[in-house]
Amino acid sequence: MLLTDEPRTLNDMKTAVFFTVLALASAAPVPEKLADAGGAAPLPIAIVRQVQVNPDALGAHSSDFESANGIIFQFSGSEGVLGGANMIGSYSYPQEDGTLASVSFVADENGFQPQSSLLPVAPAFPHPIPQFVLDQIEFARLEDERRAREGVTEA
Repeated sequence: MLLTDEPRTLNDMKTAVFFTVLALASAAPVPEKLADAGGAAPLPIAIVRQVQVNPDALGAHSSDFESANGIIFQFSGSEGVLGGANMIGSYSYPQEDGTLASVSFVADENGFQPQSSLLPVAPAFPHPIPQFVLDQIEFARLEDERRAREGVTEA
C-alpha cells in the first residue's frame, strides 16, 4: 500500500484485512497429521510473486500473488456506485489429484458471484413439477376465485 497522510479508503482497509487474515492463517500451528513422517512441520511455502497497486485516491486497487506450491490469487477493485467496494478476480490451487481448481468471481452491489466448474449446478429448468404441487396451485387459484366472487378480502 502507498503511505500517505490521507485517511485510508474502505478498499485499502479491506485489502489490509485480507492480507492480515492470510498472514494469521499462514502462521497458525500445523496439525500433527500434516507433519511429515519425521514429526517435523512442513517448510513454509514461498511467495514467488506479489504485486499490490493502489494508484489513486478513488479506491482503485489490485493485488496479485503466487506461491511456490501453485496457489495463484489475483483481484482488482474500485469504489462502487453506492460507495461499496467492487471487485473482480480469480484464484486457483492444485488439488490432491493433480488437477487445478479455478474460481473466478465478481463482488459488487449484487453480492459475491463466483464461477467455477467446482460449484454445484441446479437442475435444468423446466424440471418436472410433482402432481401434488400442481394440485395445490390449482386449489389456491380456485380459492382466490371463490373469495373474489364472495367479495371476501384478506384480513
